[in-house]
Amino acid sequence: MTCRRPSFHPMIILLAILAAVGVFGGAHAAPTAVPSAAAPRFTVEVTGQGPDVILIPGLASSAAVWDDTVKQLQGRYRLHVVQVAGFAGAPAGANAEGPVIQPTVDALDGYIRSARLKSPAVIGHSMGGLMGLMLARQHPEDVGRLMVVDSLPFYAMVFSPAATVEAIRPQAAAMRDRTVNATPEAWTAMETAMMARLVKSPGGLKAATAATIASDRSVVGRALYDDLTTDLRGELAAIKTPMTMLYPWDPAIAPQAAFEQLYTGAYAPMTQAKVKRIDGSYHFIMLDQPAAFAFEVESFLK
Repeated sequence: MTCRRPSFHPMIILLAILAAVGVFGGAHAAPTAVPSAAAPRFTVEVTGQGPDVILIPGLASSAAVWDDTVKQLQGRYRLHVVQVAGFAGAPAGANAEGPVIQPTVDALDGYIRSARLKSPAVIGHSMGGLMGLMLARQHPEDVGRLMVVDSLPFYAMVFSPAATVEAIRPQAAAMRDRTVNATPEAWTAMETAMMARLVKSPGGLKAATAATIASDRSVVGRALYDDLTTDLRGELAAIKTPMTMLYPWDPAIAPQAAFEQLYTGAYAPMTQAKVKRIDGSYHFIMLDQPAAFAFEVESFLK
């Protein structure tokens, strides 16, 4: 079966799909287990030797999205590949209740300090990119340089530059609650439809879809709420970390000028940021355009 190509920004697509399966309703979140105090927010696989690079995947994603990047850099860098608890079949750990994003950023700061990493490079995709921005803003000593892969400082910008957290909060809460309470069948259908609009390459689509379906719905729902209600626009100018921001474009997504205006405008307060477009890609640039992504990673690390 051939899926219709996307015609809007990935976040608009996400909202439309969630609405179609009844997300915008009055359901309430189901109770969740209380995590152990010792449970982790994430796990890390460390490989290689050399300057430190931290790789953070996005919402409901597996650390495996970085497999090609690990192969590219291994032997020249020490790689710290993060797997967020509750995503891609990983145990929910300390993410079993409450907020997800800010506590995970706090835990990343703790990891960097405890491992005595000195100004590591950080590469984050989507929600991982937002985490990287938060880490650079809250703990600038933790991040030597930052690459953000298709993330915005406030996702509601796709609707209006004047959007506010308060305006989006009711919809974000409804999306969280209905995601938490989705049946396995509804969850599978929803994520299969959504991922077909976020990943262009067939092999990448299969792997990314499997990771999303295997994710803990409660963790995903609460992380999605955090993502939608986090607004860093007023803090970007205070971030002085050298940054590269990659965003995708494909004729099937939206007019090129619209995407350029959205991303360059969003990061304009960061005068040190390099904002670059990767053509022929949907949201998962590293899967859709691996050669172009590898080139940008090399340039970023040099």
